[in-house]
Amino acid sequence: MKKSHLLVLVAGSILAFTACSPKEEVEVPKPIDPTYAQQTEKHLIKVDTLFTELESPWGMTWLSDGRMLITERKGEILIFENDQFTGQKVQGLPKVHEVNQAGLLDVAVHPNYEENGWIYIAYAKPFEDDKKGALTIMRFKLDENNQAINQEELIVAMPEWEGGRHFGSRIVFDNEGYLYFSNGDKGNKPENAQDLTNAHGKIHRIHDDGRIPSDNPFVNEPDAVASIWSYGNRNPQGLYFDKVNNRLWETEHGPMGGDELNLIEKGKNYGWPVITYGINYNGKPITDITEKEGMEQPVTYYVPSIATCGMTMVTSDRYPGWKGDILIGALAKMHINRVDMEGAEALSQEIMFQDLGRVRQISESPDGYLYAITEGTGLLVKLLPVE
Repeated sequence: MKKSHLLVLVAGSILAFTACSPKEEVEVPKPIDPTYAQQTEKHLIKVDTLFTELESPWGMTWLSDGRMLITERKGEILIFENDQFTGQKVQGLPKVHEVNQAGLLDVAVHPNYEENGWIYIAYAKPFEDDKKGALTIMRFKLDENNQAINQEELIVAMPEWEGGRHFGSRIVFDNEGYLYFSNGDKGNKPENAQDLTNAHGKIHRIHDDGRIPSDNPFVNEPDAVASIWSYGNRNPQGLYFDKVNNRLWETEHGPMGGDELNLIEKGKNYGWPVITYGINYNGKPITDITEKEGMEQPVTYYVPSIATCGMTMVTSDRYPGWKGDILIGALAKMHINRVDMEGAEALSQEIMFQDLGRVRQISESPDGYLYAITEGTGLLVKLLPVE
């Protein structure tokens, strides 16, 4: 007897319904307190909903005292402790330009946060005419009253035109303490991703205080933006540094089709908009080629688009079947996408937790648990492996 299963997420619980004919006996799964669990290919996972009132969340990180920070695009950072919202928010943050994909975006802590207290944010800095926003990397410290003090602007990626949707914005640190951040092509002028004289459509690398490393690939090239690490990146909303293997991973939105997972390497060109597996939103081709000498191919790509967003690599022993795999939030397709990895090679993909919401980011906490935040449904969830 074949049965089909429908999984529905309701207030953090995955309810399982078994469809069969009226005369057949219905098998009802037993709940794992207090929710049902979902069987993925390699793990039985309980989705624990911790919070349901997030407004356009973007990034999350953990402080050394165990507290979690979650950014909301409107310009707020919520403070969580022991998986519960404390009711407190970071005070005194800069004003942000909130429109389309702009606003207060990613947040990250310095690798030596416990010693120096630096917290980093990426946000769209507003201008007087309120039609432009410049991706800005800033750092600050948090005092005992949750005030953002000692604020320092490190980088301002000035816009060359009005408007624009693609801000990228992710922040990660490598093993040597260099800071990498992603900046989108702003959407309405894609050719800038190939132009080294502006900051858009690029991955950048700086020192933790904003200085430019002397070994950056284009630091000695006339008129090039010295912070550029890679280029030809359309809208990179996912960035992760694999500290075990010293690899920088990136996900970027394609247009209609052509989302990419890329292994980012020094000075390389990732092709946008000269090569792509996607087409224009109006159905017309962007280019007639998908590869070209001197331009990198993605490790894997998505047609149709899933709207790849925030990402992490599973390093925790809590999920042994996923260890070394990459998890990617899917905005448009509303799931978590697991890429089965063997080293730097993508073997296969698994769609997990369908209809969880527009998954903006998935991160691994210092104690090894996976958390995800969603738009629309406004959720903060924790993925608990069932023994």
